[in-house]
Order: sequence, then structure tokens, then C-alpha cells
Amino acid sequence: MDIFVEEPSAEAFLRAMLPRRFPAGRSFKVLPHQGKDDLLAKLESRLTVYAGGGLQDRRVVVLVDRDADDCHALKRRLESIVAKTRLATRTQNNTRWRVATRIAIEELEAWYFGEWSAVQKVYRGAKLSKAESARNPDFVAGGTWEQLERVLQRAGYFKGGLRKIELARNIGAHFDPDRCTSRSFRRFYEAVMEAAA
Repeated sequence: MDIFVEEPSAEAFLRAMLPRRFPAGRSFKVLPHQGKDDLLAKLESRLTVYAGGGLQDRRVVVLVDRDADDCHALKRRLESIVAKTRLATRTQNNTRWRVATRIAIEELEAWYFGEWSAVQKVYRGAKLSKAESARNPDFVAGGTWEQLERVLQRAGYFKGGLRKIELARNIGAHFDPDRCTSRSFRRFYEAVMEAAA
């Protein structure tokens, strides 16, 4: 199974988190890109390789951040790109799907808010206010990574600015998928585990 991600921080997070959850004997590759635009520009040509050649038995999960995009429009765009390759998608409810398209809402860092205990294991003293802890992690207003940076800076971390790859690796090592309350993470994780089965 291969996972296409838009940036190295997502790769770092998945490489730290997934090995603890993957079935024995199963492997995965994470293929990072230089941002969402790069991933979207290369997606059709990269998936075309999976339609033929020696990768016909591999499944692919594509993960992009929603950012400020319309979620439904972004999903349609992803599905449209995959359709051009004639690979079956999970969205089509096809039991023999080859590609699952998933969107992190608003971005990867929202997932950390959804599994705050993993953050606290690494960044001791990082606390959410009552309002911050009550909100849905997929609807953190004002930029998710910016909000996370502010919370961690309040606790004395990342005074010079958030180092996203380091953060992703550290949190990923403690992240418990079963505890994460982010719906977009749950949808992504279900597809990954189904591909690994």
C-alpha cells in the first residue's frame, strides 16, 4: 500500500504512527510531495502507473489538506483525477477499490487536537482552554497549525516558530488512532487499515 501526501510533515507523522498499527507482514510507503498543488498536478500520471505494470495489486490512499478549499469541490476534483486513470475508488463503494481519496480537515494539525493526550506526552504542560478542548478538531478556526503553535508557545515550546516535521514525528510516536476524535482522521485511518488488511 502507498500513501500520497502533500508534504514531509505528513510523511513524518505517518512513519511514526502507522508501524505500531500495521498488521504483521504488511508494509506501506509514504510518498511526499512539495505541497498540495504539486500532488494534484502529478496525481494522474502517478496513478496511471498503478493501472498497469507491476503495481496492479497495490492500493493507494491520497491525503490532502482542505485548507480553505471547499471540501466537496476538492473531493470532486480528486475523484475526477482518479477517474481518468480508470482505477476504482473507495468512494464508489467498490469492494475492489484501488484508490481512496481523503481530506484532512482543515489540515494535518487538526488531528493532533483530536488526540491531545499524544501532544501532552511529548509537550508536557501544553494545555487547552475549556473552549479549545470542547471544540471539534476538524473546525478549528483561524488556521489549525497557527492555533497549535500558539497553544504550544503558551507552554514554552517553539518560541522561534513551529517546526512541523519535528512536531509530526514526535506526536506520531505517541498518537493513538482509537482515541482521535477527528472525523477526517477516522475516515483516513479506516481506508488505510482496509488497504492493509
